[in-house]
Amino acid sequence: MSTVDVIVIGGGPVGENAAARAVEHGLSAALVEGELLGGECSYWACMPSKALLRPGEVLAAARAVPAAAGAITGEVDATRALSSRDAFSSLDDTGQAEWVEGAGVRLVRGHGRLAGPRHVTVTRPDGAHEELHATRAVVVATGTLAAMPPIPGLAEARAWTNREATQTKEVPERLGVIGGGVVGVELAQAFARLGSRKVILVEAADRLLSNEEPFVADDVAAALADDGVEVRLGAAIEEVRRPAPDAPVTLSLGDERVEVDEVLVATGRRPRTDDLGLEHVGLEPGAFIGVDDQLRAAGVDGDWLYAVGDVNGRALLTHMGKHQARIVADVLAGRSASSWVDHGAVTRVVFTDPQVAAVGHTEASARDAGLAVRTLEVGTLANAGGALAGKGLRGTTKAIVDDDRDVLVGATLTGPGVGEMLHAATIAIVGEVPLSQLWHAVPAFPTVSELWLRLLEQDGW
Repeated sequence: MSTVDVIVIGGGPVGENAAARAVEHGLSAALVEGELLGGECSYWACMPSKALLRPGEVLAAARAVPAAAGAITGEVDATRALSSRDAFSSLDDTGQAEWVEGAGVRLVRGHGRLAGPRHVTVTRPDGAHEELHATRAVVVATGTLAAMPPIPGLAEARAWTNREATQTKEVPERLGVIGGGVVGVELAQAFARLGSRKVILVEAADRLLSNEEPFVADDVAAALADDGVEVRLGAAIEEVRRPAPDAPVTLSLGDERVEVDEVLVATGRRPRTDDLGLEHVGLEPGAFIGVDDQLRAAGVDGDWLYAVGDVNGRALLTHMGKHQARIVADVLAGRSASSWVDHGAVTRVVFTDPQVAAVGHTEASARDAGLAVRTLEVGTLANAGGALAGKGLRGTTKAIVDDDRDVLVGATLTGPGVGEMLHAATIAIVGEVPLSQLWHAVPAFPTVSELWLRLLEQDGW
């Protein structure tokens, strides 16, 4: 049995950060990974999907500028877009392995399972087993998998998840998308702009991106329609049929039959804990691992089991998981640290065109939390910088203000590139900066960031 201070199960960005920061604090760490180092984000989610979205975004931005629009004579080169995707997300983790080992972390290849307190059994690719013991803690960072809804025929139809969609070798002529969350809207737009002749998106709720402000759904739905995506809201696919591996897929929506070449399932995520050995430590296999603000697993005695990133269900976002990873390493090193931002300052960006960027509360979630709030709303591009950005662009910005403290507790923006403006709102929320102070943060002219001035003017400043 090998012994280290900290064992991290899961070698995605979150696990890598937890292990490396533990070593920075003088602890020894082993990182266990059974697939590719870098995880879902590097190969099947964040990076490849953005590589597929970027060409269409650039082309649309140029077309919005009248003096440049005439120079656009073609469409997105899908072949080169897929090649660029491969450059960002080739299924080779050699560089990642070199980084991990260079950080002083011991890399253990194989599938890790909890065998008891501080005890992990690793099954290596060749079938051999290695036993690891942690003197201080085991940190679970195994992330999530795509959730597959119980639609008859879906499994037999070899439906795509985000993995197959982001690593596809060709653009399907016709694509069906089940689910109107982040993955669904991003990839529907990506494939429409890459050349899919027909894209249909089916969402059971009455709006897209239903956890965000209602105007987000309107702006994104309008953009998808502009790109030729057919959006069906309040609809459900009752059955999926694919009679042969290379045959088209038939989607049954009530009395209607829709034929596509591939169907993408984007209906949410489930924790990757089915085969983690949770039953050996009193937890439920297949469930999220609940944690406190120090990321300690709830219901496990001895303060030795921690969970970071998507697997704890707090905020299924790579950047939030990496923040938690740094927090847990600090905790294990004896420092006072808390992942309190998970409760009110979660940042999120949807990389559609227009982009969606949000931090903290929506108006609905703030009121549900018992806060007395007022709202401020402006057009994102209703300023000189926005006028210069191009014609026919859309965007809305809404801020949520806590009446009792006179501080921002939430902000949501839609518009071109608004993800790059989100950090200003994040700093204001995390720093609890009163609006009377924010008034003195003067945005430069002529930039779209003057929207913050317009918001404050609405509040009487």
